[in-house]
Parts: sequence; C-alpha cells; structure tokens
Amino acid sequence: MKSMYVRMCLLFCSMIVMSSVLGFLVSNLYYQARIKPQNDAKLTKMAIGMQQFIQDHPDSAGEYLLSTASVGYKLYLTNGEGEERFYGLPFRSNDLPADKLQLVLDGNVYHGVADFPGSAFITGFFDNQLSNSIGVPVLLDGQTYALFMRPDAQVQFGELRLFFAMLIGFSILFSLWFVVVAVLHVVKPITRLTAATQRISMGRYDIRLNTRRRDEIGQLASHFMIMSRELERTNRARQEFVANVSHEIESPLTSIQGFTHALKDSALPEGQRLEYLSIIDQESRRLSKLSKQLLTLSTLDYDENALQRERVGLRAQLRQVIQTMEWRLTEKELAVRLHAEEITVMADANLLHQVWMNLVSNAIKYTPAGGTITLSASAANGICTVTVADTGEGISAAELPMIFDRFYKVDKARTAGSNSSGLGLSIAQKIVMAHNGTIEAASTVGEGTSFTVTLPHL
Repeated sequence: MKSMYVRMCLLFCSMIVMSSVLGFLVSNLYYQARIKPQNDAKLTKMAIGMQQFIQDHPDSAGEYLLSTASVGYKLYLTNGEGEERFYGLPFRSNDLPADKLQLVLDGNVYHGVADFPGSAFITGFFDNQLSNSIGVPVLLDGQTYALFMRPDAQVQFGELRLFFAMLIGFSILFSLWFVVVAVLHVVKPITRLTAATQRISMGRYDIRLNTRRRDEIGQLASHFMIMSRELERTNRARQEFVANVSHEIESPLTSIQGFTHALKDSALPEGQRLEYLSIIDQESRRLSKLSKQLLTLSTLDYDENALQRERVGLRAQLRQVIQTMEWRLTEKELAVRLHAEEITVMADANLLHQVWMNLVSNAIKYTPAGGTITLSASAANGICTVTVADTGEGISAAELPMIFDRFYKVDKARTAGSNSSGLGLSIAQKIVMAHNGTIEAASTVGEGTSFTVTLPHL
C-alpha cells in the first residue's frame, strides 16, 4: 500500500506534467489560429521584397541572398530544370511536391507556412522543411526561378532555445523539489496524528502535538488534543462510574446477606428479627431505586428521543411536587414559596416531574431547619425558566462544577449514612438536555444554592 506521502508526490508531479501538456496544447492552438497566419503574411511580404530587389539588381542577387541567409534565413533557388542553389543551411528535407514548384514557376506565390499541416503536438514553427516555406517567382537573367525562404530557427533562436530549455528544465526540477518538501510539510503532521491515534487506542492519552500552526492542520491538532483530554476524562469517569456502581450495589447486598444469615438463628428475639427485616427491606428499596436511576440514565444516554411528549402545565406540576414533599417540609419546619405563571411546555411529564422532585429533595436535604425554599417559573421570548432556590449551607466554588457528575457527593461525610446515590442531579441534567433545555447551578457558601432550568416554551 502506498503511503500518503508517495501518493501526494505522485499527484502533484502528475499535476505539473498535465499542466505542462495542457499549456502546450492551448499555446499550439493559439499558434495555429492566430500566429501562423500572421507569420505567413510577414514572410510573404519579405519574400516579395526580395523578389523585387533581385529583379531590380540582378548583378547583386547572389551577394544579397548570402547576406539575407546570414541573418537567419534559409533560401532555396531553382529553375525546376536541375539548377538549384542553397543559401544558408540546407533544409532538413526537400519534400516540396513538383506541382507546388511548378505553381511558383508559373508566377504564383506558394504559402507553405500557412498550409503546413498542424496537429495537437506539432506546431510547424520549427520544422525546417522545404514544404514549410514561402515561395515566390523571380526573373533572373531572362529566366524564371522559384525562390523559397523560411526563418532558420537554429540561427535565430539557437541561444534562446538553449536558454528556454534550461529555464524549463530547472523550473521542473525545482518544482519537483518544492513539491517533495511541501508534501512532507503537509504529511508529517498527519503521520504524527496517526501515531497519536495509535497511542490513544492503547489507552495512552498523554500526547503532545504542535498546535501553534494557524492553518487547518493546526486546528485539527488542537481539536485532537481536546478530544484526547475528553477521552481521558470520559475513560476516568467510566472507571469511577463502574467503581461507584459496584460500591453502591455491594454495600446494600452485604447488609442483606449479613442480616439474612442472622435471621437463620432460631434463637433470635422477635424484636431484633423485625429490626433486621426492616433493614433488609430498606436496603432492597435502595437497590431498587438505584437500578431505576441507572436504567433512566442508560435510556437517556442511548436514546434521548425516547420521550413521551405531551402538554404539561408547570405550575400544576410544581404544586404537586410540593404536596408530595409536604411531610418532609413539615418535619424540618421549612417554608416554601411558589411564584409560578401558567406555563405550558411539550415534555415527558413523568421525567420532568422527576427533575423537580430531585431538585426539591436536594433543597430539603441541605437546608437547615427553619430555612426557606423558593420555586419560581416564568416565560419570555419563547423560553420558560424554572428556579429552585434554598437558604442552605451552599456549595463551594471548587465543588460546584462537579455536582452534575455521576455519583458525586458534595459532602461525603454528611451523606454517607443517607440513601443518596449521587445520581439525582446527573439524571436531572440528562432529562433537561433531552428536552433541549439547560440546567445551571449557582451557590454561595453560607447563603444557599439555586438551580435554574430553561425549557422551550410551547
């Protein structure tokens, strides 16, 4: 399999060759259409001028023709009866048909340059053939001669041909060299990205790429670094998630197994037996709640569109949540304030109810006795905003960005004895995002915390 470096070198070299060929074809087409007729007219005018000079000065004809040949022209003079003279270098081939020679001897002008056949890769400009010339009749010493002339390219363009040949040759060589260097400049970062991909596939995320370039490759390297960090964070989160799930499941299972084993003792007092059964029941409920939460997260992770949308009135739903939590509010002597407009959204009623339950439950849990919880809902510019605020202890700035992480618990010591799994806010965030909304938290230590949810208004 050819490497990308070889492929791009071949591609650019092919482009140079094709461009040269196309350039030659276009130039040849222009020569055939425009330049060749002009060249034929110019040479014809010169030939007629020579014809007149020779006929006016027959004694100087030989010297005049030699002088003309010396400045870069090929001349051929013949009477058609075997007498012929060449001035300058001879023609490459004497391919003039007899009828064309007779045409000139009969007093006509032969336009061999204009009539010379051309093709895609033959211009005719440098073809030193007798048929590719201009012929005029010349009356010399009482006899008619045919004089044929054409430029001698070797004399007129000898040095220039060498110069342009060297120019083109070195241009191609330097172009090829620059192509090789330029392609290396493009391919090398891609090979580094390939090596980085292999390192990531092996679970190594400590990659370093050159992100100082300001072109697309620099942007790709920058995005690749961001992707690597996100993959590392995701992998770490996955490992922590598995560890946390294992821990959350192991703890109640250990309790259930231990108390079940203790219940096998027939001498166990009835009161203690009922206490053990109550603990087993609580731990079973905890496992059931955890499994439901994990199932909800899994469903939202893999199918965010699996929502049963219907018209939901937010004011009525928030009232229902407060009524459900009334016994806990009363137990902690918490005051509740509800400021909600009549707002209707298209949402999954059960999932949205779970969001408010999680937010209000957290507010109750972390608000000391005698505190206040405020729920407000308003709509403007097609967006409805729901805020759940409390006067609790608040969350530190260092911990605030992590509260939506799965299994994250702000105060692990304080929540160790509770049934909190650390999934409530993660589930709330996934549900809100599935509804094309946002959820944000703001908190000040010692003053309280507020959660703001925005949803598209119906």
